[in-house]
Amino acid sequence: MSSWKQIAACTAGAIVIAACGGGGNGTPFIPPSNPPSSNPPPSDPPPASSKISLKVLSSKPEYVSGGDARIAVLAPQDDHAQIELWLNDTKIEPALASSADRLEGLVAGLAVGPNKLEVRHKVRGKLDTLTLTNHPITGPMFAGAKQEPFVCSVVSELGKEPLVDTADTKYFAVKDGAGGTVGYSRDCSIDSYVKYYYLPVGGTSHKNYLPMPADGSRPSNIAKTTLMDGREVDFIVRWERGTINRFIYQYVMLAPFGEDPTKPDLSLWNKRLVYVFQGGVGFGHYQGGPDTRVGAIEQIGKGYAAIHSTGTRTGEHYDMILGGETALMTKEGFIKRYGVPTYTVGLGGSGGGIQQYLYPQNHPGLLDAAIPQQAYPDMVGQIPHVGDCELLEYYMDVTDRANGKWTSSIKNRSWLVGMNGEETVANPFLGLQPYLPNVKMATGSTECRKAWMGLTAGAMNPTFDADGIMARGAARMNMAAFGPIAFSHYDDVRNTYGIAADGYARSNWDNVGVQYGLQSMKEGKISSAEFLDLNFKVGGWKRASEMVPEGFPFNGTGAAEQQKAATIAGYFDPWGARNMNQWNPAAPNVPAPRTHGDMEGIKATLRSGLIFTGQSDIPTIDWRPYLEHKLDMHNVHQSFAIRKRIRNKMGNSDHQVVWFTETRGAATPFDQSPMAFEVIDEWIAKIRANPSRSVADNRPERARDSCFDNAGTLMARGAEVWDGVLDAKPKGACTQAFPMYSTSRIVAGGPIEGGIFKCALKPLDTALADGTYGSWVPSPADIQKLQAIFPEGVCDYSKPGQGTP
Repeated sequence: MSSWKQIAACTAGAIVIAACGGGGNGTPFIPPSNPPSSNPPPSDPPPASSKISLKVLSSKPEYVSGGDARIAVLAPQDDHAQIELWLNDTKIEPALASSADRLEGLVAGLAVGPNKLEVRHKVRGKLDTLTLTNHPITGPMFAGAKQEPFVCSVVSELGKEPLVDTADTKYFAVKDGAGGTVGYSRDCSIDSYVKYYYLPVGGTSHKNYLPMPADGSRPSNIAKTTLMDGREVDFIVRWERGTINRFIYQYVMLAPFGEDPTKPDLSLWNKRLVYVFQGGVGFGHYQGGPDTRVGAIEQIGKGYAAIHSTGTRTGEHYDMILGGETALMTKEGFIKRYGVPTYTVGLGGSGGGIQQYLYPQNHPGLLDAAIPQQAYPDMVGQIPHVGDCELLEYYMDVTDRANGKWTSSIKNRSWLVGMNGEETVANPFLGLQPYLPNVKMATGSTECRKAWMGLTAGAMNPTFDADGIMARGAARMNMAAFGPIAFSHYDDVRNTYGIAADGYARSNWDNVGVQYGLQSMKEGKISSAEFLDLNFKVGGWKRASEMVPEGFPFNGTGAAEQQKAATIAGYFDPWGARNMNQWNPAAPNVPAPRTHGDMEGIKATLRSGLIFTGQSDIPTIDWRPYLEHKLDMHNVHQSFAIRKRIRNKMGNSDHQVVWFTETRGAATPFDQSPMAFEVIDEWIAKIRANPSRSVADNRPERARDSCFDNAGTLMARGAEVWDGVLDAKPKGACTQAFPMYSTSRIVAGGPIEGGIFKCALKPLDTALADGTYGSWVPSPADIQKLQAIFPEGVCDYSKPGQGTP
């Protein structure tokens, strides 16, 4: 989940094609009662001689986009010459390929909205009818109103001006060759186009691709690659780019030298498709950059096709409803142009891993298998404990700075934040300590400080333009004409969360009843007095309408900003403390106010598809390089948070395999994903050969829980290697080898799987009687303080969170 976006521009010499791109205007939508699925399986039983039927291959009939759809007429071959297609009561003659049991091809000319497609027999008359509901290629289908402003990137990323689609001067100005404005673009669309690249001899990654010569000549240094079927071919790549749902898509696969791009030669495609999802942390309003890693030579060189969209990159936005819609449309576009794949496997890390859990849950059929890397169950479920990070770090750095526990060993901070801390990872702000008399920082860092600092502000503070959208849009847009723009995760996903009475998107962050440090107090790591002081003074976050701009280091860390931090009281504020509900020393007997989440927003979160509920049944290899010692934000317990949710929902997690690979001592982390592709391919082959058996029963031997050393060599494999994580058994071999940490909410008594936004509450009297506090017996004064801190009660994690459907 890097907050920075690494992008790669493409070279010149494009060939424009008419496929899946172009403009279009948004239309009102009706949210679906059930989440849409992707295309059905490619194989169908042969039709009976008396049964001829229609089928949409590129999408569900109700979710067609762009005015065309790949369809099949399932019919015995003897009837093919008698088949007619009628669209909206007009006979059409699309080019249909004939095979033993079907006719297949592209039906174009669909109007926006419902379209009636009929198959008729010249002798037997009308045989079947489908209603195809077509949506603009610019969306939306079901994700709701388009976000505004939306800054185009096709000029900076692809060197192409967007298509003019509006006369409204507040939108993105479209320029001609001389730099004059010729119109404006609301949707940032471009015509799709193809370029060809080749891997030169000696090339080792996607970074080494070179453009094919514009004169059509064949370079002498083209590398060879060996396909899965053993053929050795030129490593030449067809790279299609365009826009779908306002985002930039890419389709990549091998191509023979000299092919006609309007008639793609698919002889080198192995019929397997990789959907490359990507991570990062972004808050919308930007089209994004097309990453060249979609052309990874390990998969492309074996004949896989790969697809990607900036709309399924969480570095651009974290609206997983919009992301799911974009994924469906992006795959639909590929199928329309190139055909139905044998199977589709997901690939991607961090936010790209999250999508591989959420989208199979929300859109069955989009993926047939998944290789999530460094995944979380979902992003939204990270907000509760990430929002705690700054509250707890501020408490240790400032409020309780006289307590030597927080500086004597950085590991002690894990007693509150749950996440790891390392002295070897320096505190980046320690150099300013001499100028900060009211701050006492530690020399090392926790994962909160190293990895998550600033994410709370980005998620919650509408005044913090974390992605620099105002600057991105300044040159070509009238940003002021859009009025006040709220930059935050909640506003990015306002279509789901809804808008509160104050005009801001509803927030689901809540810490009412959360007993920070509870487990550490019960284990004797902190005293009962420290536990009480912490919870009395920790506070919460202000409402969005009350938040103010951030200080240092949110505006940069250069010399001028450091000078401000050293000389302006309160400007040094890496915690975002100015936006906290703080304890007031002038009223020492009044606890710092906690934050009440918006219940309507919480309910919307839990019913929306933003949360991974554990609904998953596709072959999944959850791979995680071990990075706890680096305080990497992809904390490894998340694989088991996911597993616990799957077990809670499905009863078992036999389709999910957890692999860890050691990185300590490795100059370069070993990439286990090529092995994962091999195992997934074997797994899918067994499923196709044995369809009556379960996904778990079809697992190949390597599709087992495993851990590997830093050279990728197997350390241990089997059902018991992760014992001791989700059960009370003695630690398995992998559990022993890879220490795991937790979160502030787990330390507060919450479950490993997380996903609780507003905990169920129980009266304090109940907590005092049911063993919540272990061996601690609070005095009357302690009880009075607890009552002041928790007037509504304390968290009862034995019950589902409030608002749970």
